[in-house]
Amino acid sequence: MSEPKPSVPSVLFVCVHNAGRSQMAAAWLTHLAGDRIEVRSAGSAPADSVNPAAVEAMREAGIDMSAQTPKILTTDAVRASDVVITMGCGDTCPVFPGKRYLDWKLADPAGQGIAAVRPIRDEIESRIRHLLAELLPERP
Repeated sequence: MSEPKPSVPSVLFVCVHNAGRSQMAAAWLTHLAGDRIEVRSAGSAPADSVNPAAVEAMREAGIDMSAQTPKILTTDAVRASDVVITMGCGDTCPVFPGKRYLDWKLADPAGQGIAAVRPIRDEIESRIRHLLAELLPERP
């Protein structure tokens, strides 16, 4: 017997270090969807801390993700998610049948300054808005 589907869709963002792209994507989706979508992010080899340029770029957009920390990718997190969005983690992302996988090709903000991170932030916002329209089509 399978367990009932949660009332809200869940999305997992995955990149190698869980320090830049996946953190910004999770922050955007949380900001725009509120409690209408369950949001997770993780990395196959998490960094010690979130990329400061990513934190600053998001702060410029009015989103504070300074309290976030990189998290290790677990099979449980993948299993619990409806949509898994990878950002350059390659073969290290576990794959489960029945999950929707998207691979977003995005520049890696690691080691980049704020000027290089802004366009990545803006591209992520655009993709998140499209994803939100798909996941919550009744949104006004």
